[in-house]
Amino acid sequence: MSAETILLFLAIGFGFYMAWSIGANDVANAMGTSVGSGALTIKKAVIVAAVLEFSGAFFVGTHVSETIRKGIISPEIFQSQPMELAFGMTGALLAAAIWLQIASYFGWPVSTTHSIVGSVLGFGVVIGGIHAADWSKVGSIVASWIVSPLLSGTIAFFVFNFLRKYIYYKENPVAAAKRLAPWIVFVVFFVLTLALVFKGLKNLHLDLNFRDASLIAALVGGIAAIVSYFLVQRIQPVQIKEREIERQPPIVRQKLPRVVQQLERIARESRGEIKNKLTYIYQDLKTINEEIKLGTEVEQTTSEYKTVQKIFVYLQVLSASFVAFAHGANDVANAVGPLAAVIAILQSGIVALKTEVPMWTLALGGLGIVIGLSTWGWRVMETIGKKITELTPTRGFAAEFSAACTIVLASKMGLPISTTHTLVGAVLGVGLARGIGALNLRTILDIIISWIVTIPIGAGGAIIFYYILKGLFG
Repeated sequence: MSAETILLFLAIGFGFYMAWSIGANDVANAMGTSVGSGALTIKKAVIVAAVLEFSGAFFVGTHVSETIRKGIISPEIFQSQPMELAFGMTGALLAAAIWLQIASYFGWPVSTTHSIVGSVLGFGVVIGGIHAADWSKVGSIVASWIVSPLLSGTIAFFVFNFLRKYIYYKENPVAAAKRLAPWIVFVVFFVLTLALVFKGLKNLHLDLNFRDASLIAALVGGIAAIVSYFLVQRIQPVQIKEREIERQPPIVRQKLPRVVQQLERIARESRGEIKNKLTYIYQDLKTINEEIKLGTEVEQTTSEYKTVQKIFVYLQVLSASFVAFAHGANDVANAVGPLAAVIAILQSGIVALKTEVPMWTLALGGLGIVIGLSTWGWRVMETIGKKITELTPTRGFAAEFSAACTIVLASKMGLPISTTHTLVGAVLGVGLARGIGALNLRTILDIIISWIVTIPIGAGGAIIFYYILKGLFG
């Protein structure tokens, strides 16, 4: 067996390993909120994501890949030494896949795109020197660590507060939910259709401008809203055995915490007998406020609360499904793109700026993603769904929908984003809407550190494997 044949089999194996790692880490992001909120079991989430991820990867995955993913390194430096690129790409696949597996083991959601970009950057700089890299693009990737979570977190914060104000704080939350549901469905389908056109289907080169895409999205949203109007009217209240409680009016639940906070400051600044009287009043009000808080928590076991959550289960699963399909269509390129470049070099002996991606590699990538999700995906699902903040179907929907909104906004404005960072930011935003105490700050710190080290670890690993492969086959 020739050295080229052995290198080809290694590249195919590492490409599959990379796809497996993508499934174990990135795909879990899409379904993590659904699992964490209880909208889907892990088994059902794996089945739904498997079908949609594979469909996105195989049917609308990129058929033509840039030789160097994201243009981070100039391909011209390899024109006279194509085998150097083959060694580098093969090593990059292995380095990125190993880092993703390590991150998945610890449940850290990291960007698969940044992993492979960091790996390519590593061997590219070794071969072509420091000036071979496009450092402006590296800078935009670093900027996405801030832009993605900040934008999606802000949107999620306002979306969740909107749902609380106009549904949960109403005297009849079920009636409010049914009244608003068609409008929410319209907006959801409008945004998700745009996200699908600009991200999930961009490889089809539909060349739709924003106006035409918006008209199509509005039509889809309108049809979905009409259908949802008739469906939500048929939803029956969830029957439960727990004792119903008397609900406090919204103004009491919303305004009393502020009154308690202000009274505490006034009592602290006052003097003499007035200070003592105000302190007593403050303690009484604080006790009443705690009772109301407890009552609000108990309300989560009432039939009204359960019925509203039932409505949002469908919206959350729908949002997660769109994200999964779009992810499969896009991020399979992180595994099959470098593999296609190696195959083309071994077959032709030259470096082309664009490389045809064989259909069998798309199928291989899609299969690897599905297996990775079904074997190790639960680890990252647990982090996204349970370890950052407690999720319900409403909160999970707010996070998924906000991530889709961010994808659309960033695509329109040309902002650098990462799907992983976007979704994590959205979950943070939902948690922050309930106060800083609702967030697990230790988990958040671990995630941020894993983001920062992704590129340097990928680069270092790729350099090591590049020299190993060159020594074996060069």
